[in-house]
Amino acid sequence: MRVRPMSPVSPAMTRRGLLTSVGATLLVAGCDVPALIPGASGGAAVDASRPVPVALLVPGGGSEDRQALARNLENAARLAIADLQGVQIDLRVYQTAGDPSRAASQAAQAINDGSRIILGPLFADSARAVGPVAAQAGVNVLSFSNNPAVGGGNVFLLGNMFENTATRLLGFAAGRGRGQVMVVSEQNEAGRVAEQAIRAAAQRTGASIVATQAYAFSQQGIVDALPRIASAARASGAQSIIFTAGSEGALPLLAELLPQNNVSGSDFQFMGLTRWDIPPATLELSGLQGGWFALPDPQLTSAFESRYRAAYDTTPNAIAALGVDAIAVVAQLLRRGGRTPFSAEAIRDPSGFVGATGVFRFRADGSNERGLAVAEIRDERRVVLSPAPRSFVGGGS
Repeated sequence: MRVRPMSPVSPAMTRRGLLTSVGATLLVAGCDVPALIPGASGGAAVDASRPVPVALLVPGGGSEDRQALARNLENAARLAIADLQGVQIDLRVYQTAGDPSRAASQAAQAINDGSRIILGPLFADSARAVGPVAAQAGVNVLSFSNNPAVGGGNVFLLGNMFENTATRLLGFAAGRGRGQVMVVSEQNEAGRVAEQAIRAAAQRTGASIVATQAYAFSQQGIVDALPRIASAARASGAQSIIFTAGSEGALPLLAELLPQNNVSGSDFQFMGLTRWDIPPATLELSGLQGGWFALPDPQLTSAFESRYRAAYDTTPNAIAALGVDAIAVVAQLLRRGGRTPFSAEAIRDPSGFVGATGVFRFRADGSNERGLAVAEIRDERRVVLSPAPRSFVGGGS
């Protein structure tokens, strides 16, 4: 098969870009780490009549990329604190450089400095290092990671979870009579984790996984896999195909070449585990027209981004909103009162919290559930088909 030049949607469809997919990027390091030992903390005692010391662990002190992540998280957290009423938070920022050993030592320093809860770190291997240090002091951790392997015990994850996204999409697809699903994923750790999340989501919805196909994580690997993917799609009885790749990875190539192999959105409902409106040029891909993806509440997200731009004269990155979410948890727990407001039981409140981009709550395993909207690409625009819920009904899990 002759491969035409790549779509201009992303220069990442070079070898370098293809090997750094959105899925891999979002699974922030440490994919092979074991779950933390159980033993959720009762939480440290707090005197709410005075400013409450809260530690923020950010990956500053290293590369410029990590410095930018650190600035975004700290800026967003301070923006959230400026809006608070009736709650006093003494935010103390600690730079980890994204290094696990430094993260652990900074967490110990933060606890010695009097911090009653730890926000961060971002990377999963750092969260693994911080968890036991905080547990020894009876302190809970709200990590910005989205890696389910490091959640549990005293570590709660704020990052956007693959299973949460998959559950929203598969539930919506099943309700639309599109619940027979085929999974197309990368042959790497991010792809395997994403496929596992989709399988778990299927068990929570009325959808069924009827086929799976994986491709070697290279341009030639995708080309070689196309006949297998097309054959499996047609033979499996699949009504929908969900892709784990993002726009910075294999998605543009799949969107271009699958229709040439008689697998198109006119025959199957295409769905994406990543945001198909980021970057906006992804919306222009002809192969994705009519495709579905999930996203946080668009109205709340837009309001947060506008406020951030007004305060800092720059657009926040995708991680920044988690800084607001972390402060939202702390503030709401403090408002509820009690001597130990940051207990694991309080953090797992099934009614959840309201953050920068919508409602969210923590599950028993330390992962999170977020209220997401479902959108369709229509005429190169994002059209919301099902709005994000503004509250949770029923208990968490």
